[in-house]
Amino acid sequence: MAAGCTATVLVGEIWQVPDLAVPALVTMALWQKDRVTNALAGVGVNILIAVLLTLMYGLIALTLDHPLGLVVAAALLSFGFFFLGSASKLRPVAYMLGLIIVYALVTIDRVPVGEVITRALLYADLFLAVPGAVMLVLGLLICPSPRTVAMHGIAARLYMAARLLRGADPVERERATDLLRQGAADMLKALGMARFEFLWPKPELDALRQAAFSSVAVLALALERHEASPGLIARIDARADAFAHGDCPADETAPGHTPIDRLLGGFSTPRPDTQAPNAEAPSGFFVPDAFTNPDHVRFAVKGTAAVMTSYLLFKALDWDGIHTCIITCFIVALPTMGEMIAKLSLRIAGALAGGALGIVAIIAVIPHLDGITGFLMLVFAVSLLGAWVKAGDERIAYGGFQIGLAFYLTVLKGYGPTTDMATARDRIVGIMIGNAITYAMFTSVWPTSARGRARHALRAVARA
Repeated sequence: MAAGCTATVLVGEIWQVPDLAVPALVTMALWQKDRVTNALAGVGVNILIAVLLTLMYGLIALTLDHPLGLVVAAALLSFGFFFLGSASKLRPVAYMLGLIIVYALVTIDRVPVGEVITRALLYADLFLAVPGAVMLVLGLLICPSPRTVAMHGIAARLYMAARLLRGADPVERERATDLLRQGAADMLKALGMARFEFLWPKPELDALRQAAFSSVAVLALALERHEASPGLIARIDARADAFAHGDCPADETAPGHTPIDRLLGGFSTPRPDTQAPNAEAPSGFFVPDAFTNPDHVRFAVKGTAAVMTSYLLFKALDWDGIHTCIITCFIVALPTMGEMIAKLSLRIAGALAGGALGIVAIIAVIPHLDGITGFLMLVFAVSLLGAWVKAGDERIAYGGFQIGLAFYLTVLKGYGPTTDMATARDRIVGIMIGNAITYAMFTSVWPTSARGRARHALRAVARA
């Protein structure tokens, strides 16, 4: 992820892309673990932006020199993208598309009027074209196969099960519980992507699918057991080693009669009950309750209100440097009040940490750089910190993206690194204003509780 963000900055500097922080943020937000998902995401965002550019052309032509029309267009676009982010499968991408399109629209007055439409469309396209190309090319070169990602997930659960059966302390058991809570979803998604590579036979992928379910079951049983024979632990370790090295070992007759022994005996043998989801009908682009659940519309209204409040505020104050409040609204919007409150500390801590790193870089590092190489090393180092946190435990992952957000918006201005402390100050202020407006809007207007979603999930489990 850090390499992808750094490559995006390099390409952006070569092509002289303005507001380079936006493409860097898009790369960090959309980067995936495996090469296939990265390639599909890179192609997908460029197809989407090509479609939306036509819409932007018409909007810019209609709203140029018409402030009221610009406000209405920005509000309608914000509503549409927030709704798609809540009610469709475009959720990871919808916010980024909304950020780029609305940001390009509301900052249009900073471009010379004679070439405004051409430049606006070009830059809006490059905001996604550069990350998309980096994800497609670099992702294929440096990211592992989705099959490898799935096998490492299976191995991680087996290693954890072996540690539990040897006797684990409370911290280790908490980590095991977190791993168990993730279920098999990520592994199944990776195996689904592996089918697009056309490199692996279907029987092997079916065996790995069963192994993914079995690894979760072994971990669940190990979490409830407090002792096991050394032979059973050695068999679990041996199977974990095989998966970690890219092999799917054949099932062997289990010498014992415990539930874990029986699971290991048919660890990778596909069973009808775990293959049933393949027969389910496609769920479609929109979620089942997209047009019946008012929460989706309310989420879109709240998000739009936050964006327009931020826009009107920075226009009324005539303080162009805090335009980052608009970007922040798209990035920090969360569907439930619990998520907004739980992640508030991560949001503030990550933004302050990233902003502090940016200010330190402006004061102590950038003045001593005499070429692009040193600057890229700086970007890579801070991106690596943010990416490491973002790719870690989901309870703190949100803070990693905020580190990248604040750092990029602080350091990347114009062409090349900035040494303007006022820029750093203004952009951090804009981030904090955007955080405050979004938090206030989502927790005070139609606050949505996670309880309803929990009940829905429990009913689905009961039906299954």
